[in-house]
Amino acid sequence: MSTENLPQSPEQPPRKPRVAVVFGGRSSEHGISVVTAGAVLKAIDRTKYEVLPIGITQDGRWALTADEPDRMAIVDRRQPSVDQLADSTEGAVVLPLDPGNREVVYNEPGSVPKALGEVDVVFPVLHGPYGEDGTLQGLLELSGVPYVGSGVLASAVGQDKEYMKRVFTSFGLRVGPYVVIRPREWERDESAARKKIIDFAGEHGWPLFVKPARAGSSIGITKVDDLSGLDEAIAEAQRHDPKILVEAALRGREIECGVLEFEDGPRASVPAEIPPPDAHAYYDFDAKYIDSTPGLVPAPLTGEETAEVRGLAVEAFEAAGCEGLVRADFFLTEDGEFVINEINTMPGFTPISMYPKMWQATGVEYPELVDRLVQAALRRPTGLR
Repeated sequence: MSTENLPQSPEQPPRKPRVAVVFGGRSSEHGISVVTAGAVLKAIDRTKYEVLPIGITQDGRWALTADEPDRMAIVDRRQPSVDQLADSTEGAVVLPLDPGNREVVYNEPGSVPKALGEVDVVFPVLHGPYGEDGTLQGLLELSGVPYVGSGVLASAVGQDKEYMKRVFTSFGLRVGPYVVIRPREWERDESAARKKIIDFAGEHGWPLFVKPARAGSSIGITKVDDLSGLDEAIAEAQRHDPKILVEAALRGREIECGVLEFEDGPRASVPAEIPPPDAHAYYDFDAKYIDSTPGLVPAPLTGEETAEVRGLAVEAFEAAGCEGLVRADFFLTEDGEFVINEINTMPGFTPISMYPKMWQATGVEYPELVDRLVQAALRRPTGLR
């Protein structure tokens, strides 16, 4: 669907496409999603699009929110929330479930439902479960509303690090050693599950990284240097996801690359390098978003290495069946091999995030990046494609 094909009334001038920016959500990445939405709301071209901000609270309510991006920032190390921005503590935004009707309605107890107009495309800037993992994408498919980013399957694969690695391996991409502990394994026999991790450490050595299998922004991840820290790391990961992933540490440089869908297909940005942060054991949440550890853009790689990692990033995008955008994260190991760590189908999208910075260095400024994503979504139909 293109801008020119929007439904028009003969008596009315052509209207601008209405973009619903949906943010917040139920995951532990709620605050960063709000920050991302603020950046998108600032950057989106208001002469070209109408904008409807919709926040999802941490308890799952879809709220009508103020269009005030300056309030959607980290202040004094405190993250913003949808509750701070919501017009009401009880009102709820309702999407249509009829693919022939894109009218969004706002319901508030004791009041007549208010029509908010048709939505032509949703820009979901949610991170983590209940937003980035295919659940919201499925709802939008049922509603028949185009949306920015990957579809149901690719979003689910991109969220679950175990199945992401399995897909990459099946397509010939190299991944690092890992082991998974599923909830039933832990519930059935904690000792056996713990021994599985200890045996993995015996084979691959310490340190290990213990992380939630379906979370992002480095939340819930612990670098474990020896056996004494294992139980605490497992408990921390399980606070965010009952399924945990344990990875062997890879010696090498952290390299990232952005992929963006153009009219002729996906293209890769110049890569970036994440140097080891001075004040942090690894590139954790605070290093990313609070202390803003700078990355090196472009990464100091040879021409051959740059071409290789850009090619691998597009391969990963295609392998997982992604659409719109992806940030692909790699390790360049000491033996000169690129190992893919993960992809993010809705990567950090704040102005200080690496994905926009890489595209800026490639020649695509932040407002153009937002516009390209919206236009790509308008071109795509919902349903099987």
